[in-house]
Amino acid sequence: MTRYVVYDVFTDTPFGGNQLAVFPDASTLPEAQLQSIAAEFNFSEVTFVYSPDDPSHTARVRIFTPTMEIPFAGHPTIGTAIALSDAGQTSPMVLELGVGPLTCRVSEGKAAFTTSTSFTAEAYPDPALVAAALSLPQDALRLDRHPPVLGGVGLAFVLVELDSRSLLRRAQPAVAAIREGAALYPAGLDFAIFAYVRDGAQVDARMFAPLDNIPEDPATGSACAALAALLSDSQARLSIRQGEDMGRPSRIETQATAESVTVFGSAVRMMEGRLVI
Repeated sequence: MTRYVVYDVFTDTPFGGNQLAVFPDASTLPEAQLQSIAAEFNFSEVTFVYSPDDPSHTARVRIFTPTMEIPFAGHPTIGTAIALSDAGQTSPMVLELGVGPLTCRVSEGKAAFTTSTSFTAEAYPDPALVAAALSLPQDALRLDRHPPVLGGVGLAFVLVELDSRSLLRRAQPAVAAIREGAALYPAGLDFAIFAYVRDGAQVDARMFAPLDNIPEDPATGSACAALAALLSDSQARLSIRQGEDMGRPSRIETQATAESVTVFGSAVRMMEGRLVI
């Protein structure tokens, strides 16, 4: 039997934020079953923790969505760091991820990590296709600050600004258009769309990745980090609200410079149990 814990991440309130299952010691789990275990939870991510490759680091962490392993994600990094801290690990800690080691700091149920991975634009999808993927008219997209861009800081998303909060609320994933986008622009997840509206430092956002069994994500730290890096020239700090329209409100804070992005968030332990297979 292998112990796991479940946290709500990017919230300080139970039943908010984004759910995460963490296996603090995954060393006895069969490699071939990791993806099936993640699919069984059906959270947007599950993390499996191992001894580090570099003994000077804290741990090696593998991250799985319901359909694939990914090299990096924000709420799994924040949640795993807090889970390890709750188990007695001292801060700061260095977690080995698919994008390389990240330093995390934890204090009183809050964590932060910094990535120096620069924003990489993989493609600039057709605005008409992006609008169709969100079930919105093309004039719902705000294009004066940047066009829709598929890119990230370790995991790629389609970042698109919308014209108003009411349009963001109306957005719904259109699977056929998203499937077309995934075929035309393969990168990261399958044409996962991070749609947002911004008023200065305040951002409201939603993220859809239905082809990856994530119809909507309540908190997407890796996409928030990507947005922070994209906007770093004009806006150093962002306060991002996500999950409001699906009843799991989340709060993600970011701080960006030309060299790095720091993501801040809280987490609440909700459950623990044992995998019996």
